[in-house]
Amino acid sequence: MKRLWLLFSQAVTVCVAVWFVIATLQPTWLGRGVVRQSGGITLHEAPKEPHAAQATAPGSFSPAARKASPGVVSIMTSKEVRNPFNGDPLFQRLFGNQTQTGLGSGVIVSPDGYILTNNHVVEGADEIQVALADSRHTQARVIGTDPETDLAILKINLENLPVMVLGNSDTLAVGDRVLAIGNPFGVGQTVTSGIVSALGRSELGINTFENFIQTDAAINPGNSGGALVDVNGNLMGINTAIYSRSGGSMGIGFAIPVSTAKQVLEGIVRDGQVTRGWIGVEPNELSPELAQTFGVRATEGVIITGVLHSGPAAQAGILPGDVIEQVGGQPVRSVPQLLSLVAGLKPGTAVQFQVQRADRQLQLAVTPTKRPRQLSRR
Repeated sequence: MKRLWLLFSQAVTVCVAVWFVIATLQPTWLGRGVVRQSGGITLHEAPKEPHAAQATAPGSFSPAARKASPGVVSIMTSKEVRNPFNGDPLFQRLFGNQTQTGLGSGVIVSPDGYILTNNHVVEGADEIQVALADSRHTQARVIGTDPETDLAILKINLENLPVMVLGNSDTLAVGDRVLAIGNPFGVGQTVTSGIVSALGRSELGINTFENFIQTDAAINPGNSGGALVDVNGNLMGINTAIYSRSGGSMGIGFAIPVSTAKQVLEGIVRDGQVTRGWIGVEPNELSPELAQTFGVRATEGVIITGVLHSGPAAQAGILPGDVIEQVGGQPVRSVPQLLSLVAGLKPGTAVQFQVQRADRQLQLAVTPTKRPRQLSRR
């Protein structure tokens, strides 16, 4: 037994000595990287291998970025700004007309070349150039715009386009990881990460229809129209605005949900415009003061303070002071929610509205008509 123990001790001693020599002279044999002298410091660096041979690091968003990035494009616009003294030959020779340029981003959503972006990116542009991630450049034309959601549809004519996969923004939850992809400040395509900070943001005064995804993923000027994607690389929203006091990202960005963008895309491509429902009312948030003024006992819903004469709501019997509690069986808790529900109704098709009038609850069939463009009211 004593002899066996002596042999074991000698073997361990030899192994430790061999390990020490290898760790000092050939650390890569032990997976410890490459030893390199830099600025008088000994560094152990990972061996350089082709990127394709490297395994994705745990927690990395690289697969999502690789999947989504090819479908995000840079948009460059230009428009001629006429000299106010254009009629004066002297001023025309001195100053002439100026060319104003702009930068933004867009998302390829169809092999046919349709691109989703923001309306404010291309509004008033005389020329629109699109740069793909694979370095191809081409001119784009505007198929249609929807200023009420700040969305626009462009089209390019190129083959073998990388198309973004559309996700389901209705499944997003606060805390979900997301990536923002775009061309901030024109520096080139950039990917930033963050989480979903809030859902259903409205009353920001940005668009007529607001149902924003709020995120703290860095969104900067030039990112407008770019993609907000999930960890699987699927499109969840179109980045559209930031809250900022300096013009740069402050961790509060807003994206239009892909569910809204898809509705606008299909409406514009199919019909040339987005068709929305309209009932002709003046809604307000239900407050104790308004409830007392109109003598209504409802605690939830949207109170109607004005009804357009001969409009759909008036014809259905809705009166000032009524509180709309449900539209088509869906509860109404805010003015933006009522606006979105009514906009989603099919013109010409009657829908049941649950209304509280004083201490009575009524079921009224309202037949919406087509919403006129650029209305400020409902």
